[in-house]
Amino acid sequence: MFNKLQSGGVQDRLIKSAIFGMVALGVCGAVAGSLAGPRAVEETGSVVAARDLRFADRSDGAVVITDTGLNQVVDVLHGEQGFIRATLRGLARTRKSEGVGAEPSFRLTAWSDGRLTLDDSSTGRHVELQAFGSTNVASFARLLPLAPRTDQAAGHGADQPS
Repeated sequence: MFNKLQSGGVQDRLIKSAIFGMVALGVCGAVAGSLAGPRAVEETGSVVAARDLRFADRSDGAVVITDTGLNQVVDVLHGEQGFIRATLRGLARTRKSEGVGAEPSFRLTAWSDGRLTLDDSSTGRHVELQAFGSTNVASFARLLPLAPRTDQAAGHGADQPS
């Protein structure tokens, strides 16, 4: 096949042009997508709870989580904490590539439609945490000031007067 492509016939030039065109179109699409920035997320609920958090590594390997609005330590993570650490690594990588330091906080938000999101306004990154399963959502949800009620918890008398 390569010998035929090198023969210089009209059909061979058409094939080469088509391949070049497809590659060029793919590159143009990738560039256009990156210039467009992060896609807008359709918000279908109202905010139930939100907290601005800063995550800082400590010399002993722990991660200190601080509520930047209250300037109060919310939690200190020891050990693996795999999902939280993996999520933060991905966001930190984006910050580093864009020249953003660790100072800006992240916004953790619980929505009335059941979503839990983590946003980095300094880079435009948005993570829909429920896409990673309920166990992983719970690891972040516990960092909110009031845990959002689930559909199962609603109506079981917890909020009704006695």
